[in-house]
Amino acid sequence: MEAVVKKLTRKEKIAQGVEKLPGRKNKRKAAARKEMRDNMAIAVLRNYPTSPRKMRLMADAVRNAPVQHALSVLKLEQRAAAEPMRKLVLSAMANWREKFPEQTHLEDQLYIKEIKVDGATMLKRFRPAPQGRANRIRKRANHVTVVLDVKQVEA
Repeated sequence: MEAVVKKLTRKEKIAQGVEKLPGRKNKRKAAARKEMRDNMAIAVLRNYPTSPRKMRLMADAVRNAPVQHALSVLKLEQRAAAEPMRKLVLSAMANWREKFPEQTHLEDQLYIKEIKVDGATMLKRFRPAPQGRANRIRKRANHVTVVLDVKQVEA
């Protein structure tokens, strides 16, 4: 008579040391992203109550600009979205100063490397419409992320 051999499950193989746990797929990419993030300063504004479309106009105006230029553009801008964006850039600068206190001489080389505006949760309301109908009102909000970095001066 043949002996019945029990087939081990994956968990049992891992427990016995026959098989290893799967590692992270892209360890090198993750390490590179983490190292890259260590050299930048980030500030995030969450759930600001204006539409992402209006906020993106301000983001496009200062994208890839030096920080001092961006602050002056945002200060003179008439749109309501300019003031919170200006405060966010100032917050990112403060984060950079706190993260790199020994590199204050590089402050004039700071620029907005990345600025991203994403939609946030939407408040949905109804407004009466003619003939007994109701129209949906969508009160939008957004998330803004600003990443500052030092522009490398080519010699």
